Amino acid sequence: MFDQLNNLIEFMLSVSPQVSDLNFSVGRAPQVEVNGELCDVPIKGLNRLSPYQTEQIALQLMKNDKHHIRKLLKQGSVDLSYSITGKTRFRVNIFSQRGTYSIVLRVIPSGVPTIEDLNLPPALNKIAEERNGIVLLTGPTGSGKSTTLAAIINRINMDKAYHIVTIEDPIEYLHRHKKSTINQRELGADVPSFGLALRAALRQAPKVILVGEMRDLETTEIALEAAETGHLVLSTLHTIDASKTVDRIVGIFPKDEEQQIRTRFSQTFKWIVSQRLVPRADGKGRLGVCEILRTSQRTREYIQHGEAEKEGKSLVDAMNDGALDGMQTFDMELERLWRQGVLTKDVALSFATNTPNLALKMSGIAGTEREASATAPPAAKNEGGEAPKKKGLGAFASAAQEAPKPAPSKLPEMPGGMDVKDLME
Repeated sequence: MFDQLNNLIEFMLSVSPQVSDLNFSVGRAPQVEVNGELCDVPIKGLNRLSPYQTEQIALQLMKNDKHHIRKLLKQGSVDLSYSITGKTRFRVNIFSQRGTYSIVLRVIPSGVPTIEDLNLPPALNKIAEERNGIVLLTGPTGSGKSTTLAAIINRINMDKAYHIVTIEDPIEYLHRHKKSTINQRELGADVPSFGLALRAALRQAPKVILVGEMRDLETTEIALEAAETGHLVLSTLHTIDASKTVDRIVGIFPKDEEQQIRTRFSQTFKWIVSQRLVPRADGKGRLGVCEILRTSQRTREYIQHGEAEKEGKSLVDAMNDGALDGMQTFDMELERLWRQGVLTKDVALSFATNTPNLALKMSGIAGTEREASATAPPAAKNEGGEAPKKKGLGAFASAAQEAPKPAPSKLPEMPGGMDVKDLME
C-alpha cells in the first residue's frame, strides 16, 4: 500500500528538479509547485481527485497513527513528517475544507544546507559565534525560515562542542552529531507543546535551544527567560520585516507590560533576520533576500524606547547606517541585486518594503541599457565588468535548468505499471 503511494509521490517529483511542494486537493489533478507556481501532473485515473481518494492518501501519510487522526478530527489540521526511505523527506500538512481533506507536502532536501549553499549573506555565519540571547528568523510561510535555521544550526554543529536541543513541529532536517551533540524533539511524538518542551529544555543543560515557532505568550516568555539565563535561543515568527517583528513580540504580552517587555527584548535579542524568496530574472528558481538587524547600542535604544521616524529614529535608519556591522534592509538588497541583473526591476519593486522610495532610487541610476540588462540572464556582465555568479539555491528549490511543465493534453500511465486502484486498496 505504501509502495504505491511512494511511487505516486516519486512520479510527481520527477516532473522537475525544482519541485518544492506537492498538492492534493479534491476536484483537481495532483499538483506540484515549481518556482512558486502550481502546475497539474495529470495521471490517468487521477485527473480529478475525489474526496475518497484524498482521504485515503491522508490516512496512508498518517500511517493510521491514532494521535494524528485524533488531532486532525479535533483541530481540523495536523502536521507530520513523511519519508521515502533513502530518498526524500517531507513536511506534511493535512487539513479539512468543506467536509473533505486536502494535503500539502513540502519537500525537505536531503542533507543539511550551509549558508554558502543557500547563497545567503556571509554575515549570518556570525550567529554561530553568539553565546546567548535570541535570534529570530522571520518571513511569510514558505520563505525558507526553517532551511536558514537548519544552516545556522549546522554551522554551530561544525564549530562548537555544544549540547543543542531542537523543538520542532514536525522535525524537518535531521542533524547528525558532529562537534556538537544534537537532540531533536518533535511536537506530538515527544512532547505535547512548545511551552512544556522549552521549559524542560532548561533542565537539559543545552547551550543552544531551537524552538520551531514562538506561537504564544507562554513560549515567548520562556524563550526570554532562557535567553536571559545564558542560553542561545533560535526561533521563527511569521512577520514581514524587523520592525513588525518587534511589534509582534511586544504585542503578545498585556499592554501594561509593554515597557518592561521592550526593555527585556532590547537586552536579549542578538539578530532579527527577515527573509523573502524572490524570483530570479533568468527564471532559474528563487533567491533568498534577507533583511538583517543586529544588536547595537542604537538598535537597543530604538527597541526599548520605541521608534520615532520623524526624528530619524527608526530601525530602518539603523539598518541603512549599519552596513559595516552586517546590517541591511530589504530595499538595499533588492536594489543591489537589480543592479547586478539578478532581479528584474518589476520584481524588485513588487517585493520592496517602501516601493515609491526604491523606485526613485532606481530611476536615478536607470537607463535603457540598465533596464535591458536587468532582464538578461546573469551570464551577462554587470556594470563592474564581472559576471554575477550562477549559484544554485540549494534547499530553496532551485536548479540549474528551467523547470519543464507537463503537457496537459497527455495523461501518462502510473510508473512501474501500477494501477491507481492499488493505491486506494
